[in-house]
Amino acid sequence: MGLAEYMIVSEPDGWTVLHDGNAPHRYDTKEAAFEAAVAAASLAIRQGHEIHVSVPGRDAGNKTALGAKDSQGVQ
Repeated sequence: MGLAEYMIVSEPDGWTVLHDGNAPHRYDTKEAAFEAAVAAASLAIRQGHEIHVSVPGRDAGNKTALGAKDSQGVQ
């Protein structure tokens, strides 16, 4: 089996999950993007793939822990 890699990426209006060169969905928070990536990774595990999930730290996006707008995020 192959490698399934999921990268959480900051965008101007939120976050996305980059997988196989595609990032079709947008999320309001980094946490929401992470949850989507983990759900997809769970299916890939069942298929026997090696899994990599990467999530940027607070320095990415708008500098909040969860990547939400300041009024929603944890500082």
